[in-house]
Amino acid sequence: MANSTLFQSRPGQLAPNADTRNEAGGTAYTLPPRQALAQFAATGCLNGTYYASAQTQLDQILALCENVPADFIARTAVHCRERGFMKDVPALLCAILAVRDGDLLVRIFDRVIDDARMLRNFVQIIRSGAVGRKSLGTRPQRLVRGWFESRADEVVFRSSVGTAPSLADIVKMTHPHPATRSREALYGYLIGRPHDTAALPRLVREFETWKSADGGPLPDVPFQMLTARSLNADQWRQIARRASWQTTRMNLNTFARHGVYSCPKAVRIIADRLRSEHLVRRAKVFPYQLMAAFWNIGDAVPPEIREALQDAMEISVSNVPRVRGQVVVAPDVSGSMHSPVTGYRKGSSSTVRCIDVAALVAAAILRQNPQASVLPFESRVVNVRLNPRDSVMSNAAALASLPTGGTNCSAVLAHLNARKARADLVIYVSDNESWMDTPWHGRFGGSPTATMAEWSVFKQRNPAARMVCIDIQPHATTQALGRDDILNIGGFSDTVFNVIASFAEGGVGAVHWTNEIENTEF
Repeated sequence: MANSTLFQSRPGQLAPNADTRNEAGGTAYTLPPRQALAQFAATGCLNGTYYASAQTQLDQILALCENVPADFIARTAVHCRERGFMKDVPALLCAILAVRDGDLLVRIFDRVIDDARMLRNFVQIIRSGAVGRKSLGTRPQRLVRGWFESRADEVVFRSSVGTAPSLADIVKMTHPHPATRSREALYGYLIGRPHDTAALPRLVREFETWKSADGGPLPDVPFQMLTARSLNADQWRQIARRASWQTTRMNLNTFARHGVYSCPKAVRIIADRLRSEHLVRRAKVFPYQLMAAFWNIGDAVPPEIREALQDAMEISVSNVPRVRGQVVVAPDVSGSMHSPVTGYRKGSSSTVRCIDVAALVAAAILRQNPQASVLPFESRVVNVRLNPRDSVMSNAAALASLPTGGTNCSAVLAHLNARKARADLVIYVSDNESWMDTPWHGRFGGSPTATMAEWSVFKQRNPAARMVCIDIQPHATTQALGRDDILNIGGFSDTVFNVIASFAEGGVGAVHWTNEIENTEF
């Protein structure tokens, strides 16, 4: 008989060996450059995370861009702006193209730099010198001037809220050419230079008249322009009645403080706006932003508004797939998941944590798949009982309040294997920074990750099973190597659900996400 010590059968021994360590020190697999860049673009906000600083993320993105074709950079910027609703990294990718391939920048500029905030981000990034130049250069200046020229006077004026740089700063840098007397006057007005007051656009004149008067109807401008003066309840109700969907969501408590809800008609208008499917879709809202609004509204906000937010949540996750067969959802509730989902930024860190997003995704999938098993995990699987008929908000809150510990991604699959469980789809929602299941002894690189080993065992009982690993933080490693039955994907917009649906149907493989990006037309 051969030596049983040398030739013993180990579960998962045919799984590929890990080739790196993650930010937490655990064994992991390196994502291919295109997959890694897509991951950073879909989740990165260029702020410090639990494991990586903002500078580290920037350095990684710049390095990844050196290892992928310029057209993939362009397609990633478009995809993650239009479908992932991201801001910082798509603007950074445009700035990189300004140095690397100006022709491609011209082709995607209007689709990525589609509002004033994105314009400010783009200019700020280039002027910082982070991408290798500090001046805009001829072609980017021409594109910025085109941004101004393609927008009406009133749009430019309403967009002038914001700083660092302000829209006025950008006008000074790029010298857009006014095609009309009103635009010439507007540019002078914005940068504080002499101008023909009579030629100013009507909205600007109305605003200046209102500022110099004791009262009168409010001009139709962003309310941030109006709040330098004391406003009464009627004026705040005017603001609330014509606010955009996003402005409404972000100012529900502000409206309460200023007496807006004392008028039943105003309450109905706001509630109807929040639950409007058309407006929810057009606002490109992240589901977690609705959850944050729901959790943060004060007692002075009427119940009708709370109910409207729950209706909006149901709309925002309505494209969660219904999957044939048994589904297992594994939200990570470990300690690192309690960090802000968009990273740390002094004075403006999000109150929404990674664990909140993971809980929300799990609750949304359970709502559409009532027979699904939800197995939260940290160092081990945490027992929890959820009612699929409860609202997404309620189940997400229950999951987010669970006790925490270290990160052990393989715990879920080990739990299922110990029970010889069967399932058709396993969905992880994590930061992928597993470390408790890493063998610290022995030579590094001589074994697969524990997650991959347990998946190999699971597949012996469930040969048609598939696994999706949703990573909601910007990292370049994974616990499960992508292949036909394993999909790694990043992000927290509702479009992630579309990718899961396609993958669950079996028509696509591990490269589906990057293929979607590569097929983005511009």
